[in-house]
Amino acid sequence: MRATELSELAAFAAVARHKSFRKAGEERGVTASAVSHAVLNLEDRIGVRLLNRTTRSVSLTEAGELLVSHLAPAFGEMAAALDALNRYRDTPFGRVRINVPNSIGPFVIGRVIAPLIERNPNLQLEINATDRLVDIVEEGFDAGIRFGERVTEGMIALRIKPRIRLVVVGSPGYFERRPRPETPHELKLHLCIQNMFPSGARYAWEFEKDGQTVSFQPTGPLSLDDHELMMQAALGGVGLAYIWEPRVAKAIADGELVQVLDDWCQPEEPLYLYYPSRRHMSAGFRAVIEAIRAE
Repeated sequence: MRATELSELAAFAAVARHKSFRKAGEERGVTASAVSHAVLNLEDRIGVRLLNRTTRSVSLTEAGELLVSHLAPAFGEMAAALDALNRYRDTPFGRVRINVPNSIGPFVIGRVIAPLIERNPNLQLEINATDRLVDIVEEGFDAGIRFGERVTEGMIALRIKPRIRLVVVGSPGYFERRPRPETPHELKLHLCIQNMFPSGARYAWEFEKDGQTVSFQPTGPLSLDDHELMMQAALGGVGLAYIWEPRVAKAIADGELVQVLDDWCQPEEPLYLYYPSRRHMSAGFRAVIEAIRAE
């Protein structure tokens, strides 16, 4: 098989995984038009249409599905063969793609990156930070980081962090105008910044103390899907924010924010690094796992 033919098949396999020429191009480090051109050449060469294309979507034809079913194990075996050669190298190399929630990314893996790259100069680490729920297999990631209850069934999951929690904070200026709440029920008397998922759905503030649980749905004038913006809004006195404790720890210590309801704020589910089961693991991926688990 010629190199161009193998490249065309790899381009088609990437489009089949992502259902997108743009995402396939990002995975392969080329433009979407280059991927499209490669797939068209493949279709012309074999005389069979593999993809249904519209302006908004890409789907597999019956022939395309058949080809993918044969290509997946073949490319898997080639990847495994290349991974097996890692043991002959002095240092890990290659690209490793990790998906991590944007709201916790900085303090989950922020301190890992610099020493990991310094120890492994041939490693290419790609980190996608988003609070959107991501199918790591569908979108071509090697691994992801999530709380336990959100890990996809069937994945290998490694606990990586002590449990962290969400806390309620407000500025000193805000509390000059309003009394500090003593129980979650008193939050209805306050301006509260609503927490949004990337989908736009709001999520409740959850509290627990002495076996009693309280779920509070804020109805304040501001809704945000980014914890950094929530902290800035709280610092500005807009209202109370429900935010990851490590993100606001310094502001609390410096007196810029005041924490309330401390005894009602319990740790969340543990965090896990998760990835699909595989027979072979590259040295690069193994180095990333070890670095994150050691943090």
